[in-house]
Amino acid sequence: MISAIPAQGMTLSDAMGLARKGVDAHIRSGLSGVNQPVAEAMLYAVAGGKCLRGFLVLEGARLHGFSAQDALPAAAAIECIHAYSLVHDDLPCMDDDDLRRGQPTVHRKWDEATAVLAGDGLQALAFELITRTKCPPQARLDLVATLAHAAGIRGMVGGQALDISAETTATPLSLDQITTLQAGKTGALITWSASAGARMAGADTKPLIAYGDALGLAFQIADDILDVTGDAAKTGKAVGKDATAGKATFVSLLGLDTARAKARALVAEAEAALQPYGATAATLIEAARFVISRDN
Repeated sequence: MISAIPAQGMTLSDAMGLARKGVDAHIRSGLSGVNQPVAEAMLYAVAGGKCLRGFLVLEGARLHGFSAQDALPAAAAIECIHAYSLVHDDLPCMDDDDLRRGQPTVHRKWDEATAVLAGDGLQALAFELITRTKCPPQARLDLVATLAHAAGIRGMVGGQALDISAETTATPLSLDQITTLQAGKTGALITWSASAGARMAGADTKPLIAYGDALGLAFQIADDILDVTGDAAKTGKAVGKDATAGKATFVSLLGLDTARAKARALVAEAEAALQPYGATAATLIEAARFVISRDN
């Protein structure tokens, strides 16, 4: 377990690695005593990621005076939701992917039924874990309600539905439509993660919501760029699938150079949103820069 992520004296890589260890341990503890293939698949699904969302929860909590130990249940919860979405997204009825994080996807390593149940189990576990967040009861209720909203039809699920629908439409989506789609599919969970610390404190969420909105869109643009320019050995998943499927993306609509410029502008927006926190938000600024410079 971890007790804190220092604001200074630790690199972003180290801080994210520490968050990853704490989140993994917390999820493993939540599944202790369950000896079933589905539980094994759940643990497999959450392993090996960057833990960006969990890190954002912990860092936002630190800005509002909470220790990482206080916020760890919420950080673990969002990583469970994210992992569940990837397990289901990889299924043959969705994106039909064989690789995730450089390893066989859950339905390839086990089977489709196990993958569906593992995703279901991770979603349920997320809400069990988040009720253990160490903050006032009303704030804890707010975390539960807003996570359900971000993960549901008005957020991630809704965005995923739009994405599936777009694959069979005769007319490619416009830039505004892609932006709306990705604000749900990718951005909603990132924005929730960024604002969770403020919610724990009952503080103004506007600065961190603005930060998360810009960060989430920049993250997706970076993903679209990686699908064109990335190396599957580094990304840990197939590349070039969007172009093969004829999907409209930020790159197909804007071109590589303009998409990169848009991502940089969004990072500047994210940084500007953090001004109320001054130097204490330096790690979040570094995280924003990281999302558009990563190679996976």
